[in-house]
Amino acid sequence: MRRRDFTSFCALPLLTHAQAKPDLRWHDARQLRVEGQGWSDTASPYDRLPARAESLVRREVWDLSRYSSGIAVRFVTDATTLHARWRLRREQLSMPNTAGMAHSGLDLYVRPSPGSWRWLGFAPPTKFPDNESPLVGAIPAASREYLLYLPLFNAVERLEIGIPAGSRIAPAPARQRKPILFYGTSITHGAGASRAGMTHASILGRRFDREVINLGFSGNGRMEIEIARLLTELDPAVYVIDCLPNIVAAQVRERTRPLVEELRRARPTTPIVLVEDRNYQDAFLVETKRKRNEQSQAALREVFAGFKKQGLKNISYLPAAGLLGRDGEATIDSSHPTDLGYVRQADAFERVLRRILKPAV
Repeated sequence: MRRRDFTSFCALPLLTHAQAKPDLRWHDARQLRVEGQGWSDTASPYDRLPARAESLVRREVWDLSRYSSGIAVRFVTDATTLHARWRLRREQLSMPNTAGMAHSGLDLYVRPSPGSWRWLGFAPPTKFPDNESPLVGAIPAASREYLLYLPLFNAVERLEIGIPAGSRIAPAPARQRKPILFYGTSITHGAGASRAGMTHASILGRRFDREVINLGFSGNGRMEIEIARLLTELDPAVYVIDCLPNIVAAQVRERTRPLVEELRRARPTTPIVLVEDRNYQDAFLVETKRKRNEQSQAALREVFAGFKKQGLKNISYLPAAGLLGRDGEATIDSSHPTDLGYVRQADAFERVLRRILKPAV
């Protein structure tokens, strides 16, 4: 069999994505339905914490909160092609453990009629600060609902959606159910995902068809009381607390109870899920990692047992065992999930969340 030219083969899928741009009309995404933000009083349009948080939280947390992880735009349009242009605040477009598509690009899903969310297109980052790219083209004309995820590890200053002249676009209908709120580490933030929509938080948002508020702060999800107080300002369907990868056993014992008690005082009936530290995938041979996992997990189980003995209601526990699987194939560096790892995490979280959200699903 004649060997195919690999360079030509690889270029083929890009041809339709780079077609000549039609006559477009540009629409500010802020005029559509922006989701994933708990607060509207932000310093920039797509920040994740309110502007006043700058004086309340550590500088590292504040800086990370400017990244748009989990923020998405929902809209309805009958356009046959979609384009995007966006301005980035950070010159760095990728990281060693997170490629540019997820770090600084856009990720598009569509809701078929009828049907659940399906992936449809992307817009890769190519330069700093301004990018423009087609998202999808040559689709049949019909009114559809779209979900466009913003970058995980960059800050977006401006985002516009381009549609052909004569097409219509409008905000998607407001959701009638409360959001799911995640507070955590780089794993919650999305490190290692191939696209912005592939974090377990975003996957679960699509599975439950709910807005998700992603407060993952890479390296800085530390169960801090300042964050807990900010969380009490929000009224989610459930608080998911997943901070153990960033704290050691002593801090788990010290910080879990004050955080939970702060949430419980403000939101007496809102369910809380405590998540164990994921197991390092090389811990079966690396003793220091195995011990760290065991110690932090034991500490959280101890605190959780105290809550149950105290009679605290609406608090659930998610053990580490099922988060990444047992075959060692679900991370890029023993810690941060690949897309496979994020799907496995979503499966594990869904089993717990399905019980909590079932009455309202």
